[in-house]
Amino acid sequence: MPKTQLNVRVDEATAEAARQRALQRGMSVNRYIEELVKQDAGEVGHTFVEAAADFMKQYESVFAEEFGPEREGPRREGPRREGPRREGPLHEGPQREGTR
Repeated sequence: MPKTQLNVRVDEATAEAARQRALQRGMSVNRYIEELVKQDAGEVGHTFVEAAADFMKQYESVFAEEFGPEREGPRREGPRREGPRREGPLHEGPQREGTR
């Protein structure tokens, strides 16, 4: 996908936090910001969920054969939740010791 340049002005503390977070993750600040936006837009999570659903559908009979129908969980009926999930660096929950 072609890239476009985006200039953003932030205060020095925010800029330093972005640099430190990118460094901790072993990526450039540009890539870090790009990943944050993608996560916030739900692209990453949505793609994963779709792939997991496809996998489960493809191997449903194998799981049923291995574990039996009595081990199946309840099937969810009705509309699925749409929209971005609120997880990841922008919406961090409690941190494990030693991760900050």
